[in-house]
Amino acid sequence: MVPGPDLVRLRLALTAFFALDGFVFAGWVVRIPAIKEQTGASASTLGLALLGVSAGAVITMTLTGRLCRRYGSHLVTVVCAVLLCLGVGLPPLTHSVLALGAVLLLFGAAYGGINVAFNSAAVDLVAALKRPVMPSFHAAFSLGGMIGAGLGALVAGSLSPTRHLWGLAVVGLLVTAVAGRVLMRCEPLTPADGRRRPEQGAPRRLDRRTRALVIVFGLIALCTAYGEGALADWGALHLEQDLGASPGAAAVGYSCFALAMTIGRLTGTTLLERLGRTRTVLAGGSTAAAGMLLGALAPSLWAALLGYAITGIGLANLFPVAVERAGALAGPGGVATASTLGYGGMLLGPPAIGFMADLFSLPAALTSVAVLAALATLIGFATRHVNAD
Repeated sequence: MVPGPDLVRLRLALTAFFALDGFVFAGWVVRIPAIKEQTGASASTLGLALLGVSAGAVITMTLTGRLCRRYGSHLVTVVCAVLLCLGVGLPPLTHSVLALGAVLLLFGAAYGGINVAFNSAAVDLVAALKRPVMPSFHAAFSLGGMIGAGLGALVAGSLSPTRHLWGLAVVGLLVTAVAGRVLMRCEPLTPADGRRRPEQGAPRRLDRRTRALVIVFGLIALCTAYGEGALADWGALHLEQDLGASPGAAAVGYSCFALAMTIGRLTGTTLLERLGRTRTVLAGGSTAAAGMLLGALAPSLWAALLGYAITGIGLANLFPVAVERAGALAGPGGVATASTLGYGGMLLGPPAIGFMADLFSLPAALTSVAVLAALATLIGFATRHVNAD
């Protein structure tokens, strides 16, 4: 069935916001080493400051579902996009760890809000299209991250963090103005008051087993998103600090990871249709675990970059599969639970890496990504009957 023009416009607008989110977030993470030096933070105090992103996101995620039900996911997406673009320019204006943590709290609030809002809208669209296209939206996020990281690598030696990040803010606001206009003209597939349309049927009642399975799929999302957050916040620092890479070369590390993840997600729909969910999860988790061991422990820059790329390929489709399965079991509530757990892993992982880096070393701390990828593989195997296609 060929989707109607309204669904096509809605898909394009949502894709633009996923890409914008990745672009802005990557622009921030590749400048973390410069912000660390500017504020005089140690690994552990930087981890505490990064906890501001986590705290802001988790608080907002618990509220965004209600805001979407009241005002609609489209409006909430646009408002959070504006706040995200403004928030990315604040970290380079700080000169202490305390101030950095405070502005990252605001940045994290916008980041958490937009992720819940546009994932909610995307899940409704996937159901309307009746195809497993969720990986394509996350591919847009990864593509935006790749472009943002690549741009950061190009300007790291010539532009200050202030000029770079405020430049991203301006670009982001322009994209929001264009894509937001299209999005607001598209009728939400779920009414703003959260009630189901007649053709959607009555909300399902969840038994204890179903709720437990939703949390299990949320844990898969958490384990895999932990790796994405860890590489975003600490990947460049590892290459620069432990392997002697230049700031520009270090920024390429996240770009390699994002490129590999983009390729994996662009082929995700085809992969899911051919292999099924279980084999996709098992292969992806195993690949990511092996790749991250190489990326964390390799003695050379090029081997570490290869490890980052392998990790990106492995992690690419695990998060979209987990969110989709939770939604199939429990509807929008399941999607919200899995998404919150997943992005909680992405945002809470980096502070944990910081503390482990102080206790052991940064390479040793990064091996925790491999451990959690392996755990996601085991969970996928244990739930293979639920994943059956």
